[in-house]
Amino acid sequence: MEAKNIRKTAILVDGGYYRVRSRDIWGNRAAPDRADELYAYCMLHITEPNEPRDLYRIFYYDCPPMTRTVRHPLTGNDIDYSSASGTAWSNTLYRCLSEKPKTALRMGELAESTANYVLKDSVLGDLLSGRKSVSDLKETDFRIDVKQKGVDMRIGLDVASMAEKGIVNQIVLIAGDSDFLPVVKMARKNGIEVLLDPMKQFPKRNMVEHVDGIESYTEKMYLA
Repeated sequence: MEAKNIRKTAILVDGGYYRVRSRDIWGNRAAPDRADELYAYCMLHITEPNEPRDLYRIFYYDCPPMTRTVRHPLTGNDIDYSSASGTAWSNTLYRCLSEKPKTALRMGELAESTANYVLKDSVLGDLLSGRKSVSDLKETDFRIDVKQKGVDMRIGLDVASMAEKGIVNQIVLIAGDSDFLPVVKMARKNGIEVLLDPMKQFPKRNMVEHVDGIESYTEKMYLA
């Protein structure tokens, strides 16, 4: 088959989304194993479709883990996130991903100065409904809330660059957030086909309406 019929494909991964969905689908894994899994899963988008595809690059978007110390509102304990197990896990994941062929990490920043604890949505609902009282609250009923900065901008710049230079004619977006809608519209306006992989989630209607198709291979992953 002539090379002109091969789709040049870039895979864009919302790192935060993938980490949550992969844990829900395949369970917890060591960071090196999660990196191997992510790369293997992305490659299914190249090897499984009936049409021939050639991988341009896997772009992984995320933020580095938080390193600030934050006081828990219920216990009053200071939590040092720089020494938390999740911080070491994340840093190992990023290192392992950076060593994968044709894989590029695009790291944003965390607004650490505004990080604080908030009640989990389910707990807040229980409080408002009267199913739980303030005296029933536990340390685990809270989660840390910290905003990401610069991730959307990096995705937009990458898509704009690929579109301007004609590097790819197809993008696979592994994500579930409609915040990516402007990126999708930009790519399609420049003649790039966009396929969405929500990883067994139901994407929002406005995302479905603006992509060229839904493509997912979670059922084809065989993990050791």
